[in-house]
Amino acid sequence: MKINAVEIKPGNILEYEGGLWRVVKTAHTQPGKGGAYMQVELKNLRDGRKNNIRFRSAESVEKVRLDQKDFQFLYAEGDNLVFMDKETYDQVTLPSDLLGDAAAFLQDGMDVVMEMYDDEALSVALPDQIEAMVVEADAVVKGQTASSSYKPAILDNGVRVMVPPFISSGTRIVVDVYEREYVKKAD
Repeated sequence: MKINAVEIKPGNILEYEGGLWRVVKTAHTQPGKGGAYMQVELKNLRDGRKNNIRFRSAESVEKVRLDQKDFQFLYAEGDNLVFMDKETYDQVTLPSDLLGDAAAFLQDGMDVVMEMYDDEALSVALPDQIEAMVVEADAVVKGQTASSSYKPAILDNGVRVMVPPFISSGTRIVVDVYEREYVKKAD
């Protein structure tokens, strides 16, 4: 679908120079001399490269719509992750670096949303928050209770997060996957 350059918004997916790019930032500029233009920061969805492009206001670009499908995480196999399509039960194997740091939070049977373009997986979105078990937490330092002090803890998936002093080993907590922060104690 063609759109004018002035309609480009952060989060849009554009087809540019034969690649798929996610719009990170935009700025509309009207210099005193010459025509107005859009300064657009793009990130390549396949290899992660970043690029800054200027589009003239009258120029049109190709906007791409990605399909979102529900998948279930099955298991890790070396550096690859195996997912199952929840409708067709087809299995898809993807490299773990496609998920980045969030891959550490994958749990067997977890439901994820995969963004696809022509049956090619471009990104995998995990739930924003997950439940995890604290396996190791430092002891509370006496006298630090007046201020909101946090202490380091290691979760059952090996991820290190900062938790409040009242959290001890064996406690289940809710963690923000993308910020890697403690949210609350699990119910």
